[in-house]
Amino acid sequence: MKVLVTGFDPFDQEKINPAYEAVKKLPNEIAGARLVKREIPTVFNKSFILLKEIVAAEQPDITICVGQAGGRYKISVERVAINIDDARIPDNEDQQPVDKQIVVNGPAAYFANLPIKKMTAAMQDQKIPAQISNTAGTFVCNHIMYNLLHLIAEQYPAMQGGFIHVPFIPQQVLDKKDQASMSLIDISRGLKFAIKAAVNNFAV
Repeated sequence: MKVLVTGFDPFDQEKINPAYEAVKKLPNEIAGARLVKREIPTVFNKSFILLKEIVAAEQPDITICVGQAGGRYKISVERVAINIDDARIPDNEDQQPVDKQIVVNGPAAYFANLPIKKMTAAMQDQKIPAQISNTAGTFVCNHIMYNLLHLIAEQYPAMQGGFIHVPFIPQQVLDKKDQASMSLIDISRGLKFAIKAAVNNFAV
């Protein structure tokens, strides 16, 4: 079995993105599955073009995209992606779409087809703060999740996929008032146990 795990590059004037930093710390194999780890840009459209190329080349059984959600206290396993780009801030190429459909005439939303409750419970069992989230936002994280699930629906029906949001790490909140953070070690541990649960509960 093969698991593709992606993380975004830094955005919004941050010097680091805990998403990809945590992905890089993951082992190369979890529960017998080989991990493929890739960084993707925090850019509308370009992020999915690259993800689509990676999926075509690697043919993973599971694809999990990881992104930063500053302000959240827990690792968040996303349940749903909606068919809208509505950016509060520009992406890394100064694109800032407003109320724009991701896929014209596509479904209003897609649900992750990962075992999200078992993934969340696996992290909680290891004393890592984790939750199921019902909103992936309307920025590039939701954009990539929706596009991934649309790709699965259209071309890779046997693949499972979804998205996980992670909090800031401590060094990012030194100049921010009352913002939650989590250590990079705990974020990476959480991802490891979430991926292990996804692999162990993979439905053929």
